[in-house]
Amino acid sequence: MFKKILGLTLLAFGLLIIVWSLYSSYNIFTGQAEIPEVFTMSEKENLQGPESEFEKIINQAMGEQLKGILSLDFLPQLFSLMAWAMFSGLAIFAGSQISGLGINLLK
Repeated sequence: MFKKILGLTLLAFGLLIIVWSLYSSYNIFTGQAEIPEVFTMSEKENLQGPESEFEKIINQAMGEQLKGILSLDFLPQLFSLMAWAMFSGLAIFAGSQISGLGINLLK
């Protein structure tokens, strides 16, 4: 009797983990929830020394063009989204293993 109760509990807990992970991922990918901020971008310091006026103008022009193509937060958001996808996959795997243990106890 104890094995059946423990098996049902493990099965329910594993399924709960899987459903939570899928629901959270759905909310993140549809834009209803914010992406968990794992990575952030800080300002880059110029470690090369003084620049000439020409280099400053070129760097500023290139920076403005790149901002038109990619936003400043693109890479941190992409990496945070990839980290969430890996965590979600790990949670789904863990939930399936826990549910598997519950099923084995029910047999």
